[in-house]
Amino acid sequence: MAESPHAIMHTRSVPDGIEWQAQHAENNGAPGTARVIRGLLPVLETETAVGRRMANWQGLLLEDAMPLRIAGGLHYLLLSGTDKRLEPVYAELTTDQGAVDELVVGLVETFDHLLLPWLDHPPQTNEAGRSAGIMAGLLWLSERVGPRFEMNEIGASAGINTMMERFRFDLGGVAVGPSNSPMRLAPEWRGAPPPDNPVKIEGIRGCDVRPMDLRDPDTVLRLKSYIWPEARERMDRIDRAAALAAERAPELDRMGAAEWVEEVLSEPQVKGVTRALFHSIVWQYIPEAARERIVAAMERAGEAATADEPLAWIMLETNRETFAHELRVRYWPGPEDWTLLATAHPHGAWVEWQG
Repeated sequence: MAESPHAIMHTRSVPDGIEWQAQHAENNGAPGTARVIRGLLPVLETETAVGRRMANWQGLLLEDAMPLRIAGGLHYLLLSGTDKRLEPVYAELTTDQGAVDELVVGLVETFDHLLLPWLDHPPQTNEAGRSAGIMAGLLWLSERVGPRFEMNEIGASAGINTMMERFRFDLGGVAVGPSNSPMRLAPEWRGAPPPDNPVKIEGIRGCDVRPMDLRDPDTVLRLKSYIWPEARERMDRIDRAAALAAERAPELDRMGAAEWVEEVLSEPQVKGVTRALFHSIVWQYIPEAARERIVAAMERAGEAATADEPLAWIMLETNRETFAHELRVRYWPGPEDWTLLATAHPHGAWVEWQG
């Protein structure tokens, strides 16, 4: 199997990609999920539509998150009550890989038609825990551009993080947000706390090419399917986000990221309010041409930004060379380079502050 992080991320070897993804799950506290992912290897030898499509995958295995696409479909079978054969695997009652292989192959053969569409789209891992890093970035920005922000999220999925103004955060002892919020986020904080500055989110919205409605029970189930079943706290956060959406749904547009950013940046800006673009663990899924358009649009808008109409860009994204999830911020008018503020757990379990 390819050894370096860069090499494995660019592998087109289906078995290598599946094995790496299984090891990644294993190393991150999800041994049952790791066995299910590894159980996809014998599926490649079947005559199922799922097996053939996986075996002939045209893209980059891990860049496309292909193993996690079908793993989500298999988890959905259990959560929806369609088939509960994997329940003892996730509960670590069935640990023999050969037995798991047989279960996974049997499920794919039985539900081939139902599982095949799960390969069409990358996982929508809409995780509230990531907003802890975004909020820390706002605390840092507040003393540089002012405390008022207009927040705009690309790749918003179901819009969980476009409700972050309603979350309660404890960030290394710095408390932010309404004290009565059902969504309470207190990641393990490493390093110094973020600056305790005022933050006021004046408006927040997002876009996605396939926005999901948190008020729909099947949508909630689908979001949970992409969560590794070992991560019970994350499951609970989906339910809490659904409760918030039932009170007031997030504002989402069905639109591609580049087109939406260009449209948002063309709108009049309220003086004294920083227009901020933010996103988390989505940049790799945006086509390269669209990423280039977004960068160009932000650069143009940054050149026109003023102290009265500032612009900021906050991202929590994977460094494709090191696999570290990095919180980076840039603002205009301001320094030309990005500032690395923190590294973070991909689902918000901890934040290591460097800012």
